[in-house]
Amino acid sequence: MKINLTPQRRDDTLEAYKYGSTVIVNGESFDFSAMLEGSTLPRSAISSIWLEGDVELNDGELEITLLIPLPQNYSQEQAFPVPLLNVPDGLIQLPQPLPISTMRLTEEATKDQEQANE
Repeated sequence: MKINLTPQRRDDTLEAYKYGSTVIVNGESFDFSAMLEGSTLPRSAISSIWLEGDVELNDGELEITLLIPLPQNYSQEQAFPVPLLNVPDGLIQLPQPLPISTMRLTEEATKDQEQANE
């Protein structure tokens, strides 16, 4: 399975699991096992704020796009995510935010730099 990630600034959280052709997103299950090779399930057929774009099955690989929330303390990995390839069954390892303490240090350094430039 290939999972593309689309970041969006929001403070809610995302927990996703993959089991075969089924993806569970924040407790909501999506079973794509009925898809045929070369088929596309249009975004309009999926009722979820977390699934973005069409779902495709090509060369035996399911490709989906998940919306990932960007919290205030987002990391570069969250802001500019790379596709997740060959995703194993279980909890999907998504990019994680920065620790709050790192964010505070960055904010303080930015303020210090702004004051120095005045």
